Amino acid sequence: MMARLAKLQPPVAWLPKFSLPALVLATLFFVVSLTPGLVPRDTMGQAVLSGVSLAAGHAIGLVLSALWHRLEFPPLPLSVQAYLHGLAAFLCLLVAMVALWQASEWQNGLRAVMDMPPVDTVRPLSIAAGAAAVFLALVWFARLSWFVVVKMAAALGRVLPGPQAFLLAFTLTALLFWNIGNGVLVRAALTAVDRVYAGLDGVFEEASARPAEPFKTGAPGSLLDWEELGRTGRAMIAAGPDRAEIEAATGGPALDPLRVYVGLNAAPTPEARAALALAELKRINAFSRSTLVIATPTGTGAVNPFGQQALEYILRGDVATVSVQYSYVASWLALLTDPEYGVETARAVFATVYDHWRSLPSDARPALYLTGLSLGALNSELSHDLHQVVGDPYDGALWIGPPFNSPTWSEVTRNRNPGTPAWLPTYRDGRAVRFMNQHGRTPSTAAPWGSFRILYLQYPSDAVTFFDPRAAWRRPDWMSGPRAPDVSPDLRWLPAVSFLQLGVDMMTAIKPPRGYGHRYSFDSYARAWAMLLGHQDWTDAAIDALVRHVTSAPE
Repeated sequence: MMARLAKLQPPVAWLPKFSLPALVLATLFFVVSLTPGLVPRDTMGQAVLSGVSLAAGHAIGLVLSALWHRLEFPPLPLSVQAYLHGLAAFLCLLVAMVALWQASEWQNGLRAVMDMPPVDTVRPLSIAAGAAAVFLALVWFARLSWFVVVKMAAALGRVLPGPQAFLLAFTLTALLFWNIGNGVLVRAALTAVDRVYAGLDGVFEEASARPAEPFKTGAPGSLLDWEELGRTGRAMIAAGPDRAEIEAATGGPALDPLRVYVGLNAAPTPEARAALALAELKRINAFSRSTLVIATPTGTGAVNPFGQQALEYILRGDVATVSVQYSYVASWLALLTDPEYGVETARAVFATVYDHWRSLPSDARPALYLTGLSLGALNSELSHDLHQVVGDPYDGALWIGPPFNSPTWSEVTRNRNPGTPAWLPTYRDGRAVRFMNQHGRTPSTAAPWGSFRILYLQYPSDAVTFFDPRAAWRRPDWMSGPRAPDVSPDLRWLPAVSFLQLGVDMMTAIKPPRGYGHRYSFDSYARAWAMLLGHQDWTDAAIDALVRHVTSAPE
């Protein structure tokens, strides 16, 4: 293919043409890409981000140059152009070098905010080389796309007027590459990654012994085989406090918490897996507990152990939790490629469990709550419609790190009370919806919790929640006004670049230490569950003592 292209174009056609606006904007975008985002970046991530930013700035500059010539403004004398080009090239190189030198300080400033040790260097030469490679690859792809447009327009020009032929060729080429990228490559990549994760999920840990207690999923008498739970399912069932551990931590009587997990291989359809989950809940008499929680897992099938343990400590074991796996893919990847990944399973599980729960006498059934982290929060929110529950609503939901495209979260944040920040908003009187983060909760209101309640636990530095596609052309609300304590004061908004930064931050949101980014801590979970459940005996001091006691909670 490269040989054929070489015959059709000059040998250096894949190199970018010189354009003063393109040079200036490419440099500006490159410099801004080095400034802090929501989470620290490693060298490779920074190189990719900077290379894409270079290409974006260069492309916009070329469009501006073409527009300038199209409007037929008089060109500057060649001698003046040469002088300006030389001066601009020197200044842009100087600015880029200064920014690369400053990048370490910018990253260390953000690392200090997150209580991370500083780095000696961000390896600026590696960043520059990697960014250049990414930039040239994108330029080559752009030239290839333009070559297709020109050839297609020439063919269409035999039957259509020139402008119409060009417009149709451009549209068809865009659709062609979009469908190849989004409809074929992305889907194929998602399927391939899913298979890889499926293989990892099937790995059987020698230390993960089959439980002997009859109330545990996979134990003798269970409706589900221990091997079918998968790695994440076995981890959920095997981990967690038992009655003795809860009593030691709380100083009072407790029960053994009940956990039900149905792996993706347990049944062929979401409806069949949901039916298995309900049957297992009935087998262990889960509906006799004070609280029943439907925990929608993340894309990999995991249920966060900190959140699960916090719930069980707060309720002193008097709780049953059910979770049904729907995929093996990491949440951020599913969010970018197929946002409705897992909705079908979430709806089947909710409908099955809720219909049985609703059939029970209201005074002889557990309180019903929903929960989910990341993609699990989104699928939990989408698991039901208002008309399903309006006559007999469940009790509430705790959604942690809700993705940016969560409809209820988006609507509530957009319609927050005036004067409250987007990263910790207050909604109306706080009777039905509240927010909290690792630094506290929304200011208390005069209105107490209503009978139905939703609590969002979100960290301001979590790009899974605060990624905004509109950041490509407008400043996100959470960047305006006072900054959150865990967000760098050096973070700046620039069209296009901020969008790219947030995209990279979302992919690396689990890299910061616990308590930042997309890594939610036991302390935050415990305070969130205590607030949502309305247990007044769990004061701040009591939760502090619980957190100190639970020092070996697994990842």
